Amino acid sequence: MSASTSRKVVKKVLSVETDEGAGAKVRRSIGTPQLRNLTPFLMLDHFHTPAGAGFPDHPHRGQATVTYMLEGSSLHEDSAGHKGKIEAGGVQWMCAGRGIMHAEMPQSGPGIPDPRGLQLWVDLPKEFKMVEPSYQELGPTQIPEAYPQGKDGSVKIRVISGKSHGVESPVRPLGGCWYFHVIFNKPGTIFQEIPAGWTTFLYTLKGAVRVGSDSTAHGPFHTLVLSAAPDETGIEFTATEDNTEFVLVAGEPLDQTVVQYGPFVMTSKEDIQKTFIDYQYGRNGFEKAHVWKSEIGNL
Repeated sequence: MSASTSRKVVKKVLSVETDEGAGAKVRRSIGTPQLRNLTPFLMLDHFHTPAGAGFPDHPHRGQATVTYMLEGSSLHEDSAGHKGKIEAGGVQWMCAGRGIMHAEMPQSGPGIPDPRGLQLWVDLPKEFKMVEPSYQELGPTQIPEAYPQGKDGSVKIRVISGKSHGVESPVRPLGGCWYFHVIFNKPGTIFQEIPAGWTTFLYTLKGAVRVGSDSTAHGPFHTLVLSAAPDETGIEFTATEDNTEFVLVAGEPLDQTVVQYGPFVMTSKEDIQKTFIDYQYGRNGFEKAHVWKSEIGNL
């Protein structure tokens, strides 16, 4: 596949570690002044939650949160009665819809590695803002894997959502969104097709990667926003070091206004005001907002 059809890097943002939540550390890129608007994506956090840290009880409305664990494990619990554990290599795709309360806390103890992972917020299309909350969860062994060069090749792609080299994930987001974890064990090159016109970015985790015909090798903790010209059918990636890893995410842009206040994301100031009133009075999705308390958030 010719690199002339490959997308290219049009913006590069370094994610600097800061404090967030109750003792957690995050590297945030999307959702910062440097990268505020990237429809349909609202926020990307690379988090580290040491023992005693985490994200206790808090609300959401109007977006999907995608939590992908890289190391360790994290417990979750919500006001709709769901609870469980996301293990390293597993994903939780939560559609908050009209409203939900939940908590996310690390599982810690002797010999257990600190939880590290990625959380992506994806805006919901306006028509899905007030749907009932729902979950799609895959354990580490349930995420399908693609091998573009065969199983003896240099690269493996974990297909968290979407399609890659003939392999498709069972996750079905509300709105188009593809999410891949690309792992090179040695230098090599692949081409990944992406739907035309979709917003696309990658976040580098380890090693170094080149995009398209550009000779620049990008190291860890950078978010690379890619171009979206009509003739760019996908992305050519070249890992220049052993053990290069990154996530590649693409989504269908939404032609709608984003009005966000903390964990609430709607399309107008009036809808945000209604959300605050619903939350204050415990209605329209927030019936348990002031009576529900998680077990994990209060340990």
